[in-house]
Amino acid sequence: MEKRHIVLDTETTGLDVEKGHRIIEIGGVVMNGRKKTTETFHVYVNPQREIDKEAQAVHGISNEDLQDKPLFSEIAEDLLEFIDGSTLVIHNADFDVGFLDAEFKIASSTYPSIAEICDVKDTLAIARDKFPGQRNSLDALSKRFDINNYDRSFHGALLDANILADVYSNLTGGQSKINFTNNYEADDQEKDTKQVGNLSNDIEIVKLVTSEEDQTLHSRRLEEIEEKIGKKTIWNS
Repeated sequence: MEKRHIVLDTETTGLDVEKGHRIIEIGGVVMNGRKKTTETFHVYVNPQREIDKEAQAVHGISNEDLQDKPLFSEIAEDLLEFIDGSTLVIHNADFDVGFLDAEFKIASSTYPSIAEICDVKDTLAIARDKFPGQRNSLDALSKRFDINNYDRSFHGALLDANILADVYSNLTGGQSKINFTNNYEADDQEKDTKQVGNLSNDIEIVKLVTSEEDQTLHSRRLEEIEEKIGKKTIWNS
C-alpha cells in the first residue's frame, strides 16, 4: 500500500538554520492520489528570536503576530502524528527538512529526524529533471501550469502547500496544457551570427553562446536564490 502523501511548506525567520533561524509557520495538505483533500495541518510558531527584515518582506509575518503563538515544542507531537509514516512532498526539500530536523532536536533529543519517519519527494528535483535548463521555482512552475487562482501578495506555508499540491499533480500527471511563456528562450532565437546591414565593410558580429551545461548551472543557481528570497532576481525579471 502506498504511503499517504503530504505536501508541506514552512516559513522561517531567515534563510540559514546554522545561524539559529527558526520556523514560524508550517502548512501541510494531505493528498489522495494526485488530488488534494480537505485534511490539512496549519500552525504559527513563536520562534523566540527576531525575524529578519528580508524574510518578513517575503511572508509578511512580524514578531508581534507571533507573540501569543505556541512554541515549536508545544506543537511537535501534533506535527509528528500528522506526518509519521508519510511521504512528504516539498519544494527545495533540503531547506525545509533542515529546519524541521533542527526544531525537533531543539524540542527534545528523543525526537526522530524526518528521514527516520518519512520519505521525501523534492518537487524542485523533479521539475529540474522534467524541464532541464528552465526556471523551476514555485512561481515559475505555477505560471508554466497556468495555476493562477491564488493571491500570492505574500508567501504563506499553507498557501504555498496548496499551490505546490497543484504543481505536483501536474508534474506527476502529464498535464497536457503547459504555458511555456517566459520559462525559456523564445522559439525564434537569434542566430549565432548575424549580418549588420548598411555597413560598407559588411562587418559580421559574432554572438558568444555559452554551453548548455553552463546555462543549466546558471539557471539552477538563480532558482536556488529565488526560492530563498521569495522573488525573481534581476536576471529573470
